[in-house]
Amino acid sequence: MIDFDKIIERRGTNSYKWDYGYNELYDNLLPLWIADMDFEAPKEVIDAIKARAKHGIYGYTFRPEGYYKSIIKWFDEIHNVKIKKDWIVPIPGVVPGIAFAIQALTNPGDKIIIQPPVYRPFYEVINNLGRRISLNPLIENNGYYKMDFENLEKIIDNRTTMLILCSPHNPVGRVWKKTELEKLGEICLKHNITVISDEIHADIVYSPNKHNMFFSVSDKFLDNSIVLTAPNKTFNIAGLQTGNAFIPNKFIRRKFEAVINSQHLNLTNIFGIVATEAAYTYGKSWLIQLKKYLYDNAVYVKKTLEKNTNVITLIPEGTFLMWLDFRKYNTDIHEKLLKNGLWLNQGKEFGKEGDGFERMNIATSRKIIEKAVKIIISSLNDLE
Repeated sequence: MIDFDKIIERRGTNSYKWDYGYNELYDNLLPLWIADMDFEAPKEVIDAIKARAKHGIYGYTFRPEGYYKSIIKWFDEIHNVKIKKDWIVPIPGVVPGIAFAIQALTNPGDKIIIQPPVYRPFYEVINNLGRRISLNPLIENNGYYKMDFENLEKIIDNRTTMLILCSPHNPVGRVWKKTELEKLGEICLKHNITVISDEIHADIVYSPNKHNMFFSVSDKFLDNSIVLTAPNKTFNIAGLQTGNAFIPNKFIRRKFEAVINSQHLNLTNIFGIVATEAAYTYGKSWLIQLKKYLYDNAVYVKKTLEKNTNVITLIPEGTFLMWLDFRKYNTDIHEKLLKNGLWLNQGKEFGKEGDGFERMNIATSRKIIEKAVKIIISSLNDLE
């Protein structure tokens, strides 16, 4: 059994989560904002990195056959999706993958659709590359979100060339049903729109929900989509800057690879290679235990806040992120939480649709979760 209750001191390690930003302004702040976990990576991953480090020479390294086999086997066993080796294009992370796709498949001034509230870097990468953001806000009903297909059809015009899908969706925790993805895909096919599907949270899905890789729901979508994946969220190895794009269409793949090669980013972190292979080869049991722990944390947060506050939240269908609705309090709670020792992501970081919400990372020990919930409750009690 993995001891996820173990608290590991992360301060002093140049951790974005624990050493950066507001941590420099507030003492003993609980930082449950950025989406990395406070758990050690699986032992097999740590051992693989140690073994490679022990060699002592860290020269230019290609990806061995085992790297690709581990990816193919993982997605077959965990997601029931058959990935071909030549579809796999290694990337230094999902957000760089989005940037490569935009540069490869769109032109400056083109419109790219995103569905807020959504992961902030989607906005940033589109703007930074001189494309235009086209918004199709999700429809919210008492904490549950759906895609707005009617509005999607309305906002598409002849400059709309791409849609970035967040699947599972960060921050609202939706795991899109097959029927939803089919409808989305059909609309995009009809209008010749390429779908870039960010599926970095795909492994963190709670039963009875099931993750559907975008192009797996219909063979028709193999030719108009790129799926971006990484072991980073699942196994807490984001600092190794490793990921993979799955690109079935060879013409799209060649354009994507051309961008990577033009920027000389076609080599992978040496430790990212061994960590990915070890994680996908040996990580299944660890993941099962992790998901149970995360789910129990989510249940605790939901039940405790429901009992003691007017905060609305649902147990996420996927991800280790909870989307807390403070709108009934008619006040911006963010600064008060900071002053009381808790750093969450302010909802409006994900778009104006997130105003009045906070995003909470629950991938930490239960003791820290309990302390965080107490801070939320006491902060709200102070308002009365």
